[in-house]
Amino acid sequence: MIATELVDTAWTSATYVTDALAPILAAEPAPSGFNTEGVVSFLASNVAPILLAVLGVIFIGRASKGEISKVLTSSAIAIVGLAFIAGAATLFFVGDYLINLIFE
Repeated sequence: MIATELVDTAWTSATYVTDALAPILAAEPAPSGFNTEGVVSFLASNVAPILLAVLGVIFIGRASKGEISKVLTSSAIAIVGLAFIAGAATLFFVGDYLINLIFE
């Protein structure tokens, strides 16, 4: 008699626990990661052209004042900066490739 009451109590408690855990176990998995492709495409399509236009206006303004050497120096610095930005964008793809290579 004691054993049946013990089993009944344990069964009821287990039912309560499984009912409480059911929403947690059936929940959708959380989104993983950060959308770096969306960020990079936004920067490439919206921010970069605006910055290049501002640089172009500055260069044209300096060139019209006769400061050709400053314009050439600034242009070279801008080209080196764009090369660094392109290198940083490339690191996204290289890093993604290395992570997929190591963890898969």
